[in-house]
Amino acid sequence: MGKKKMAWLFFVILATSAWVLGAVIQGGAETLKYKSYTYTIKEENIPVGDEEGHLVMFYERGGLFVFENGEVANFHMIGTGEAVKNGASLLYYDTVTFPDGSTIMERVQGTLGMGVPGVPSTGGFKKDIIKGTGRFEGIKGTGSGRTKYLPVEKWQPGVSGYGEGAYEYTLPPK
Repeated sequence: MGKKKMAWLFFVILATSAWVLGAVIQGGAETLKYKSYTYTIKEENIPVGDEEGHLVMFYERGGLFVFENGEVANFHMIGTGEAVKNGASLLYYDTVTFPDGSTIMERVQGTLGMGVPGVPSTGGFKKDIIKGTGRFEGIKGTGSGRTKYLPVEKWQPGVSGYGEGAYEYTLPPK
């Protein structure tokens, strides 16, 4: 075989190997979609005082995640935020607890759109998974989600929301 043919064959083998290995590596990541239903447990909004609608928020929320595979899990979060007239930025930590006791814990950053100052109407979130327990031990990944909020009723301590999202994650081999 000539050197050009040998080089061409080597290139084809290398490219094919890279394509096959890349497909195997990417195939290890899993996606898990969910619908969420959340409610306020406690909320305190403290006016900053420099302008109307500028608030520092502290809150605790609970809820349910219903996953596309049929699983249902409890959701609990604690967080803070800062609201200005038409929006807010959030930072919170949450734990998703499955019936078998396994958990996914995450750090979440998000934004809220405000219908009126201090009352959210929509939200968008980016999640970093920080820990897992049980069958999620060693989990690594990210997530994202969107939420719409319902008007607060007199008997509620804060808003209720419904939304959807997804996790992209990997688990260590067993």
